Amino acid sequence: MRLARATTFFVIAILILAPAAMAGNKKIMTIRAAKIVAERAIVESIYGLKIRSSESVENMIASGFEGKTDTKTQAEIRGIRIDEMSYDAEKDIAQAVASITLNEFTNIDGQQINFNGKSFTRVGFATSTPAMAVPLGALRAAEIDAYKQLAKRIVGFTLESQTTVENYILTSDIVKSKVLATIYLARLADYGWDDQGDAFVKMQIDTNEVSEILGQQILDVDPVIEVEGLGAQSDDYSQAGSGL
Repeated sequence: MRLARATTFFVIAILILAPAAMAGNKKIMTIRAAKIVAERAIVESIYGLKIRSSESVENMIASGFEGKTDTKTQAEIRGIRIDEMSYDAEKDIAQAVASITLNEFTNIDGQQINFNGKSFTRVGFATSTPAMAVPLGALRAAEIDAYKQLAKRIVGFTLESQTTVENYILTSDIVKSKVLATIYLARLADYGWDDQGDAFVKMQIDTNEVSEILGQQILDVDPVIEVEGLGAQSDDYSQAGSGL
């Protein structure tokens, strides 16, 4: 009889503990990943990132367009806070909101900057589900495109063009642009996805604020420079070109 009671108690204990054991680590891992992505966004905003980009168009048609952008950043930083954390169990997407308040800081170009207690806030997303990573990847692509647009606007870019006309007929037209720059102090203004699933990210730089922080004038007619970066979820451009 005692053995039967002991066995019954053991089975009940297993049943009580089972839901916790079955919960797994997916949510935890997804949340942790979102925090790291948000921390990266903070570093890119204040420390900066290096951008190398090239674009080319041949004969003024989309099939002759090629574009590639690479970025890199690395910094030792402390003081980043995670202010908000949310997890959508149905979609398996975590969102983290990170912020930091800074005084003196050395940026990617080695400049000593005094932020005078200014705060920066950025958001990061992550998932453990490959299908859900596709729209998040489009958002990251749009973010990188926005950084590139800011670099072209503020730092500038190199443009090369070569056109050939034979017997009054255009036979060749090639345009190439290159960007090699560092960008920092960009703030996130807006982001999202359109009805087709393409992502957009709007980034801003307050020229007066940046001039005050850096101690040098940024020459631009607009007090606030805003650009919009775009990112796609699928490569239907290459598919159309290959006849698929």
